[in-house]
Amino acid sequence: MSDNLGFALDGAWQVLLASLVFGAGLPVVYAFGIRAFAWGAGGDAEVSHARANPVGYVVGALCVLVVLAGVVLGITIIAAAGFGKAVSFEHGYPTIVAKE
Repeated sequence: MSDNLGFALDGAWQVLLASLVFGAGLPVVYAFGIRAFAWGAGGDAEVSHARANPVGYVVGALCVLVVLAGVVLGITIIAAAGFGKAVSFEHGYPTIVAKE
């Protein structure tokens, strides 16, 4: 009986981690990117009316690229599963492979 509870808890923390990363993590990164764009624009985009900072544009663009990569990866995983394939990270980058 205690083994079943251990298996359930093991799966539960994995689901929790995935939901935090994809469910809350990507919107947080996107929000941080939008905030960085405001920092990059300066002036009326900032409450303090600070000067423009070009680093803000770079940080904002990186954040938006991370979010876009997450969305593309998610769509790739869903599409691969629909075609009877799987996505493997064996080589460090995602590759579509046949299901085994």
